[in-house]
Amino acid sequence: MKLHRLLLPAAALAAALTTNAGDNQLTDAEKSEGYVLLFNGKNLDGWEGRPEFWSAKGGAICGKSTADCIPQKNTFCIYKGGEFADFELHVKFKFVPGDEKGFANSGIQYRSKVVEPGYCVVGGYQADFEAGKSYSGILYEERGRGILAKRGQKVVIKEGGDPKNPKKPNIEVTGSVGDSDAIQATIKPGEWNDYVVIAKGNHLQHFINGKQTVDVTDETAVGAKSGIIAFQIHKGPPMQACFKDVKIKKLK
Repeated sequence: MKLHRLLLPAAALAAALTTNAGDNQLTDAEKSEGYVLLFNGKNLDGWEGRPEFWSAKGGAICGKSTADCIPQKNTFCIYKGGEFADFELHVKFKFVPGDEKGFANSGIQYRSKVVEPGYCVVGGYQADFEAGKSYSGILYEERGRGILAKRGQKVVIKEGGDPKNPKKPNIEVTGSVGDSDAIQATIKPGEWNDYVVIAKGNHLQHFINGKQTVDVTDETAVGAKSGIIAFQIHKGPPMQACFKDVKIKKLK
C-alpha cells in the first residue's frame, strides 16, 4: 500500500510544529494541512466519561482512580463529535501510578465502538501505553482479539486462526520496525510523551516520541475501517493518565 507522503516523518514534523504552538493549539502550518483540535483545553465539551474518573484540569483530559474510587471495569472518555476512518492522530500523554504497586495502564482507542454506554466502555483498536516496559506502543484490540502486534513488530493479520478460539487471530510477523528495548528507552515515565496513530485502509501504524512502534495490515473482515476515538483508564490499582494536544487530520 502506498502511504501518504507525510506519514513517515509525521512524528518529527509534529514535534517541531508543536514547539511553536501553545498547548491545545494549532500552528498555521497544521491548520493549512487540515488538522483540527478535538479537545479545547478547558473542559470536556464534546467528550463523555464517568465524572468520578474523568475531568479536564491543567489543560488536559485526565482519568484518575484512587484507593477509594476504583473502576470495576476499564472505562473511557469518549469523543462525541463523530467517527473517523482514515486519519493521522496526534496526542500527548502522561501516566502516573497511584500507589507503591507502580501500576498504570491506559491507551488511545480508535476505530472503536461503545459496547456499554452506561459505564462508558469501549471496544476496538487501542494504541496502548503503560508504566511497565512491555506494552507501550503495541496494538491491542479491547473487547476483541487481544494483542495484535507487539512492540517493534511488522505484522499481517489474516483470516483463519484457531477454530476453537475465534478470538485468537491468525497473525504473521513479516518484519521489524525497531528494537523494542530501544523504543522503550525513549519513553519518559511521568512526563509528556508524543503518540501518533496513522490509519489508512487496513494499514495501521503507531509512533511514540518519533519512533515507530508497530506496523499492522489487518486483512480480516472484522478489522474496523471506521469508529470513535476514546481514552482509557484501566481497572486495578490507583493511577492517572492525562491527554492533551489532541489533533487529527483526515486522510484522503
